[in-house]
Amino acid sequence: MYQRVGKAAYKANLDNTILLDNHLGNPHLYFPSIHVAGTNGKGSTCHMIASVLQEAGYKVGLYTSPHLKDFRERIRINGSVISEDFVIDFVSNHKTFFENNQLSFFEMTVGMAFQYFKEQEVDIAVIETGLGGRLDSTNIITPLVSVITNIDKDHVAMLGNTLIDIAGEKAGIIKRKVPVIIGERRVVLRDRFRESAMKKKSPYHQVNYRLKPFATDLKGDYQKYNVRVAQTALNVLEQSSGFEISLSQLKIGLLNVVSNTGLRGRYELLQDQPRVIVETAHNKAGIKTLVKQLKLEEFKQLHIVMGMVSDKDVDQVLSLMPNNASYYIAKPNVIRGMEIDVLSSFFKKHQFNFKKFNSISEALNGAKSLAHKDDLIVVTGSVFVVAEII
Repeated sequence: MYQRVGKAAYKANLDNTILLDNHLGNPHLYFPSIHVAGTNGKGSTCHMIASVLQEAGYKVGLYTSPHLKDFRERIRINGSVISEDFVIDFVSNHKTFFENNQLSFFEMTVGMAFQYFKEQEVDIAVIETGLGGRLDSTNIITPLVSVITNIDKDHVAMLGNTLIDIAGEKAGIIKRKVPVIIGERRVVLRDRFRESAMKKKSPYHQVNYRLKPFATDLKGDYQKYNVRVAQTALNVLEQSSGFEISLSQLKIGLLNVVSNTGLRGRYELLQDQPRVIVETAHNKAGIKTLVKQLKLEEFKQLHIVMGMVSDKDVDQVLSLMPNNASYYIAKPNVIRGMEIDVLSSFFKKHQFNFKKFNSISEALNGAKSLAHKDDLIVVTGSVFVVAEII
């Protein structure tokens, strides 16, 4: 599975997804949807949109990835995870088909989500792409609204080595005559999306970054960008499809994202004195945003617990990290996890003050043992790092 193994588990076509969808009786046709892609922020944006729609009284399916602790986090309805019985029965009933057609983990999971949303008769589903867009397994849907949050370099081995190439892959979720909301600010990339939208006669909506974002319970100053994207998407949805969302429902939904949807790991505070914050940032753009947020914090000393997976550009990430912090590093407990000796060589190269540990939890305990009550401990570098802590 891609989450644990990486590129070897990635399939660059929709053939198997279409095959499974046909086998299941095309469940994706039984509910309307919103489709969200982007390099960073798409998970938070999906949860914000779902939370608001819940507050508006709708039964909302939410499909996201990856999960942190429990596979079932990927498939939710009004914040409640898919039942164990449904997962077990779905796999048992279709196991022979999966094996005969060598379906990937992600292909099976998308089919499961769509079948669950159909059977549970959701009013609408918010669907997050897993990787890219054009060839992502979720891209068999024709949504009411398509959303692209932003573009940056990540998964370059699969999506391309330039921002324009990556934008082209993300633009693959734009469907004929379906409104598309673009959160990207750089003109050259916006032009690329506008060109794709014009070819498909899709109404193009650029997020206005002068728009005052409503407050949200998701911590981190950077979430205001995701709020603007979510607000714009919901406004377009209401105008184009008849879904009704009041101003108060919008505001309440954005203030209750965590309780409504169960989102975790986005600049989440785990304890005080010393404060421990976990953040799933794992690529250059995500780390850059995290470091910007840390400059707004007040603390005596900064301690960073960190691990990474082996397919990330460590040099790029570490070049952005503060050099006056104390680092506590370990290998995340997954196959893709970067070996501690390899990771430590990068930290030596950047002349950081660091200590090595056998596990992420040991690294956090090491940071806690040395931290003053007025210090700040941040756990980051990978989804898997955060998962081991929470």
